[in-house]
Amino acid sequence: MQYLAFILVYPIIWLVSRLPMRVLYILSDFFYVIIYYVFKYRKQVVLQNISYAFPEKSEKEKNKIAKGFYKHFTDIFIESVKSFSMSEKEVLKRYKYKNPELIDKYEKEGKSIALVGAHLANWEWSYSLPLVLNIKVYGAYSKLRNEHFEKMLKKFREKFGVIGLKTSDTVKGMLKNYTNKVQGLYILLSDQSPMVEKTFYWSKFFGVKVPVHTGAEMISKKFNLVVINYVTKKIKRGYYETEFEVIAENPKEYNNFELTEKYLKLTEKNIKEQPELYLWSHNRFKHQHRFDEWQKMHTAKLKDKKK
Repeated sequence: MQYLAFILVYPIIWLVSRLPMRVLYILSDFFYVIIYYVFKYRKQVVLQNISYAFPEKSEKEKNKIAKGFYKHFTDIFIESVKSFSMSEKEVLKRYKYKNPELIDKYEKEGKSIALVGAHLANWEWSYSLPLVLNIKVYGAYSKLRNEHFEKMLKKFREKFGVIGLKTSDTVKGMLKNYTNKVQGLYILLSDQSPMVEKTFYWSKFFGVKVPVHTGAEMISKKFNLVVINYVTKKIKRGYYETEFEVIAENPKEYNNFELTEKYLKLTEKNIKEQPELYLWSHNRFKHQHRFDEWQKMHTAKLKDKKK
């Protein structure tokens, strides 16, 4: 059944990806109308998230951000499909890197890098990173139920040189590279909501106390990775520019969760500059009322460890 679904859907994806961008954006406009006005996909979640992030804005302003998000959301979907057939020349024309020399500096020093970022603007086309960098690039991906689609996505995300690691195997891969003194850059998007049961730390994100991912900080300290943030800005429809910024050269010098706080503040700042381009459909604030519950679980775990 999985293979049947694959052979029915894959040819459609491939054919659509071959269409010119101007045609694809006409499709995107059509999908926007369907998703926003007809199906109202996660509309309540989107508006609620925007209200949490920008309580000072009027309803008119919040709705404007929401509409802008949905227009960009369908563009991202179309641009992701286009990835399947994009050439090196086309992706570098549409997705530029402002200061790759910053990454090259640490590569020449023999250091590995944790590249942290958020689901902002276009994160899918960052699979072109190996085209402009001199360091091996690793990207984590989640396992799909359909193994045929998983292989397809892995193949296309690796076509410019990204080395895919299953999320469950990422730390193992890093340990292997660290042990064998293999340099690498690891793409880590850390802005979404972790499972409460696996949370180590809570902080305020847009003023709301929520569980946050701390894996990037822990991994950086464990393997002595330079922590660099990347933010992508939309120049115009279908054109983006990515900029790198150092968060920490020596992560072990920072107190626990200090790097996570720096990342969160930087992410907030970048979202505020282009709020309609953030992935508001993710229910980022859904666990805000579970802090007391988490504290009890966390305390119980600490007591069990002491036994």
